[in-house]
Formats: sequence, structure tokens, C-alpha cells
Amino acid sequence: MPRKLIIDGKEIEAEDNLTLLQACEQAGAEIPRFCYHERLSVAGNCRMCLVEWVGAPKLQASCSLQVKDIFPNKDGTPAKINTNSPAVKKGREGVMEFLLINHPLDCPICDQGGECDLQDQAMGYGRAAFHRFAENKRAVADVDMGPLIKTVMTRCIKCTRCVRFATEVAGVPELGATGRGEDVEITTYLEQAFGSELSGNIVDLCPVGALTSKPYAFHGRPWELKHTESIDICDAQGCNTRIDTRGRSVMRILPRLNEGINEEWLHDKGRHIGDGLGRQRLDKPYVRKNGKLVPSSWADAFAAIAARVKATEPDRMAAIVGDLAAAEEIKALKDLMIRLGVVHLDCRQDGAKISGPRPAYLFNTTITGVDAADALLLIGCNPRWEAPVLNARLRKAWLNGGLKVANLGVPVDLTYPVEQLGTSVEVLNALADGSHPFAEVLRNAKRPMLILGNGALARRDGAVVLERAARIARETGMIGPAGTPADGGWIGFNILHTAASRVAALDLGFVPGQNPDGTGGRDVAGIIDGAQKGEIDFIYLLGADELPLENIGRPFMVYQGSHGDVGANYADVILPGAAFTEKDGLFVNFEGRVQEAERAVFPPGEAKEDWAILRALSDVLGEALPYDTLADLRAALVAELPHYGRIGEVPLWQGADPAVWNSLGADGVFETDVPIGQAISDYYLTNPIARASRVMAECSRVLLCGGDQKVAAE
Repeated sequence: MPRKLIIDGKEIEAEDNLTLLQACEQAGAEIPRFCYHERLSVAGNCRMCLVEWVGAPKLQASCSLQVKDIFPNKDGTPAKINTNSPAVKKGREGVMEFLLINHPLDCPICDQGGECDLQDQAMGYGRAAFHRFAENKRAVADVDMGPLIKTVMTRCIKCTRCVRFATEVAGVPELGATGRGEDVEITTYLEQAFGSELSGNIVDLCPVGALTSKPYAFHGRPWELKHTESIDICDAQGCNTRIDTRGRSVMRILPRLNEGINEEWLHDKGRHIGDGLGRQRLDKPYVRKNGKLVPSSWADAFAAIAARVKATEPDRMAAIVGDLAAAEEIKALKDLMIRLGVVHLDCRQDGAKISGPRPAYLFNTTITGVDAADALLLIGCNPRWEAPVLNARLRKAWLNGGLKVANLGVPVDLTYPVEQLGTSVEVLNALADGSHPFAEVLRNAKRPMLILGNGALARRDGAVVLERAARIARETGMIGPAGTPADGGWIGFNILHTAASRVAALDLGFVPGQNPDGTGGRDVAGIIDGAQKGEIDFIYLLGADELPLENIGRPFMVYQGSHGDVGANYADVILPGAAFTEKDGLFVNFEGRVQEAERAVFPPGEAKEDWAILRALSDVLGEALPYDTLADLRAALVAELPHYGRIGEVPLWQGADPAVWNSLGADGVFETDVPIGQAISDYYLTNPIARASRVMAECSRVLLCGGDQKVAAE
């Protein structure tokens, strides 16, 4: 219910459930704060947000006072709130003086300098005169929080933002306060590294320099950096990021605000892989001669490819798209392969048995739709590693709405209560026919959902798993009418991809085609098997580095990519491409939202943008692609897929179309002796950029291997 207030002489109406701080900001007042944060619980520690409630005996902390607690004056007129009166000004100056009593004056060497809330607010709200505290300043021992977070705890002002984030959002209650009064210290209880995939966010939250980025420490100042908007490609959620560069170097990666995707959070791998962008790079073409890769010119590399293509029948050629490719180069490669008559195409490096109409491979509930769910079945996925920011949203749904979660697969700590259903694929039959107890939970839920991961889809019986999952969705009410949850619509069937390129590649149909004789093309497993048997003589790898190539035989392999990873080691010709920070590209996240990553720096050496490499190669092969600029290519992309012209929009809900949901997967027999596994074995080393990163190697060693096992980036 709205309540009238007079704030700085301006009468407004504010909802009862708002804090006074929020109401003041609605009225246009600026309220300083250190401990308050919109996404965390209210602590009321810093007292910087003091305002004057006219008639009250003292100043009020506006963050901890709700509008409903402010009663009208005795004559019935609205309560008066002053945010900039002399009393408020004096109160804030006093608070700032107390905050600075023990704070070290080391701004010139603090990485937070230039981005420090304490620095800014001391200038805006502090006293100009010298403070009155003459005793020695207190010193506090630093805390080891692992490879990513640098601590200088003497600077800490005890706002507890980091503690509340760890407990409430990350779900890892390893941070807390010990001691009382002046002896309070923020620390890890067990003196160990902060074990969360979202730990870097506490650096963003810290309003002083107590917590800073260890990999970025002493590398630059904020005013030296150029900012470029981009997209995270370390998983398929598509978190919005900002790339900070200096010259031709990526200095750091930070999250951007997007309420519909990542709110304001970013997972640690997406935040800290920046050093991997400059290591193990491919910066010139290579051609294998006498068994060794030697540097070459672009013309010689293209000539070697053209000679082999000319000597190879289309039925003995194949192409595979990797996990980090943008939509533009995927389309260019597909168009080139079609012109050459190649039908052995695939984008599913992990062998996931999924294709078909678009709703069949999307996260249909959408990321924001998760907030409305009240029951969830996880099948062969670990969202904490496969999409950490989505996992935080699932935790929020559990905290706010009591989301009931069951997991079929490897038991993992997901930071919220989970009912373990085992690892046997036979449980799917019991859930589909309604005999399993959790099937009743799903049927009784208003908005049930399931998330199907690659740990289940990449099995040899993945198509059967998909069919059973679709049946469970139909039988438990997950497939409802079209529309958003606010409109009464609901679709609870979701696929959780782990590759940033996967949805775009499926949209573009980069899957096995049809031979002229009517037989189907080969998938990844078929291509590798054919190469081993000598039936595939030519393979084009577009950044494909997650393939088992050890026993692939000796087909002629072309690798186009940015890093000297697995694919490059087995290649006969290497074409140096651009990393995601070095090109303009469209990426489609797992909910089907098209987003644009802008170029932040130029590729090193002779490396080129991937679509341009394919366009130049098509000329040499005599099959010139019909676009000469990125704008032309995107126009062709939009002509084929019109929704690619609507950047940033979430796709329309599909509704309960029986033709879609009744045709998914294939009926068959399960491999009951094979337990349901998970897609990722090491969160920190899942792609070529991460494997080239020293920071990620150290995180893997310390946080996953206990610090004993050495993990090299090379």
C-alpha cells in the first residue's frame, strides 16, 4: 500500500515494502552507503545513510527503516524526511571520521584507487579538517582467500557485503566476522581459499580496497583503460561483460548489469581467463611438412588446403564446429561446405544427441522464468559448474519460493537442498510412468521444470534419455500454454548447454545432412570412426579442441582457431583465427537470446577474423561466398534466421505444440549398466583459453586438487 512522504520538501508516494533509502532515491535524493546493497540483506553496519525524520529524537539509518514504519504526523500530514539538512551533514561527517580512524592512508598503492567508494564519499561527505584521532592505527593480518582475491584487511570497514554475498548468493558460508567491537575481523573460518565459482564478485562489492583482484594487482589504473562491451563465452549463459584493455592487452574482465541474464554477477572463469588470451596464441599460418609444422604464408596454407580438397570426394570430407565460435563464422563455414557438397557436419563435440525444432534444444523457461518455478528435476547436469550464475538464480528461487529440487546423476553440492535420486538411468522410466515419488511432486507443482544436461545427452543412449525427459515434461504439466509466467504461460522443459556456440550452430543447422543417395551424414562420432577406418580423408576443425583425436588416424586436418590447443597439435594446416575479444560476433545463449560481442583489441600477428578467413579461402577453392563485409554476412544471417536481427531479445514462448514435444528423441532401450555422469570434470579448464591461463591452472590446482597436484597450462 502506498504511503505519502515529504522528502526534501517534495511529496511522493512510496510502497510500504520499500526501505526509506529507496524512497529517498525515488524522490531524487542521493544517499551515500557502504553496507547497503540492493541484492543483499540489510545489515545497517556503516550508518552512512543517515537521514533526518523531522520530529524523531535522532537521525535514522535509512537502509534499515521501511516506509511502513514511518507514521504520519499527529495532525495527519505526511512525515517529513530531510536528506541534506545541517544535522544530516554533521552526522555523516562524524560517521566518515570514525570509518577513517583506522583506515591506512595508502591510496597511491591501492588497486581500488579511482574506483573506491570510500575515497569518493570521503571527498563528498567527509570533513575537510583533520580528524581528531591521535592514537596509533590498528593493523589486521591479511587473509589468504585463494588465487583470485588479494586481501589487505587493515582497510576493511566491516560492511559485511562479502560475508552476505558468500552466504546468501553464492551459498558458500565460508566468510564471517570474528571478535567484538574494535577487534572484529572478516576472515575465512577455516583459513582456507574461498571455494566458490562466484568469488570474484566480492571484489566488485567491496567498497574499499580490502578485497581486490589478485591477478590484476598493480597492473593498471582505471583511467588508463578502454572499456568494450562483450559477452562471456566460457559457458552458454551469455553473461554480459565489459572488457578493459590497455593498448593491445586485455587487462581485466568485469560484469555488466543485465537483469534478464546475469543481474550484476559473473563467474570466476569468465572473469579471470584474460591472461590466457595472450598465451599459446596462433599468430601465423602453419603447414605440416615432413611431419613437422612449419610457419607458412596465407597463400601457401590456402594452396595446401585447395590441393587436398580438389583431390578428395565430398563424401570423404567433414567439418566440425568448436565451442567458442560466433554465429558469423559458423554460417560462413556451413555455406562453404554446402557449396563443396559436404554433408558430414556437426557442432556437438561432446556427442550430445540433440537437434530438431528450436524449442527442443533451448532453455525454454528462460533465465528470469526460473524465479517462478516451484519444483525442479535435474538430469545429468551440474549447474554450479556448467552455469554458475544460473545456479545462483536457482538458489535465489529456493530462498524466496521454497523451490524443491531433485537430482538424477552424480551427487554434487549445488548450494541448496537437493534430493538425490541416484545415478541409474532407469529412474527416468519411473518418473515417466508416475511411479516415482518425485513424479508426484512435479505433478502437484504449479510451475514444474526440468533441466537436461550434456551428462545425460552425450551418452550413447542420449536420444532415449531425451525422449523420456520429454515424456516426463508432458506427463507432469511442464508443457503449458504460450506466454510468460506473468501471463499464465509456462514451459518447464530445458536443455542446459555448456558451449557458447551450440545454440547458434543448431539454429544454422550445422548437423549431419543428407547424401544424394538418401543416406544420412556422419555426426562427430561417425566422423572420427570414419577417419580411423580410412573413410574420411579431410576434416575442417573450426576451433574444435574437445575431441578425442589420439587414435584418429591420418586424415588431412585443417585447424582454424586462436590457440595452440589439442586441435592444432593434430592439424596439417593451421589458420590463425581471432579470440572472442578480437572480433565482432553474435553469440546465442542457451535460452535463444542473440547477443553481440564487440571487438576490444586486434588479433596478434597475422591472425584474422574467422569469417574473413573462410571468405578468403572460398575464393581459392573456387566457391566464393556471397558476402564481402561483416554487414553483408549479418544480412545473410538475418535473411536465413530473422530473429537474429533482434539483438538482446528473449525468444517467444512456443507453447504446447504436440508436434514438437511428441517427436523429441527416440524410443529405445537404456544402457542400464552405465551411470549418468556429468559433462565437466574440471570447472576451470574447459576451453582452450582457460587451459592457456596460468590463473585458471592455479585455481584448478588449489581449489579442486587441494594444492597438491600440479596442473600445467601447457
